[in-house]
Amino acid sequence: VYIGQFMKGQKYGELESAKKFPELLKIEQFGKDTFIHSATEGDRKMAEDGLKKIKKAMNEGYEIVIADEIITAVYLGLLKEEDILSLMKEKPEGVELVLTGRYATEKMIEIADLVTEMKEIKHYFQKGILARDGIER
Repeated sequence: VYIGQFMKGQKYGELESAKKFPELLKIEQFGKDTFIHSATEGDRKMAEDGLKKIKKAMNEGYEIVIADEIITAVYLGLLKEEDILSLMKEKPEGVELVLTGRYATEKMIEIADLVTEMKEIKHYFQKGILARDGIER
């Protein structure tokens, strides 16, 4: 499994988990260690480099390639919708490509084989509980 995390450069729980399975799981991050409020040229460059690595991973024998928050990266202007549509169309047979993030475009939804929308009903953050070690970070 290859996971490319867009807009992330911080420590997250999944990074620690991945260390336990180095022969099965590789995670790379393509972003700063802070939230993006408005895209800079540097942010766009990191996202474009990440897209190249996702394409490479699809053709290197990974069975599952996850592009975490790539759809949100399009929404924020870090990547172009056309590039994601091309990525989806170029997916090799036998590779499971998973794209995550909010704000999928109609064209993305049309090309995809499976689309799921998660809707927050209740979150402990509303009670003041912050990110927990090993879970959210």
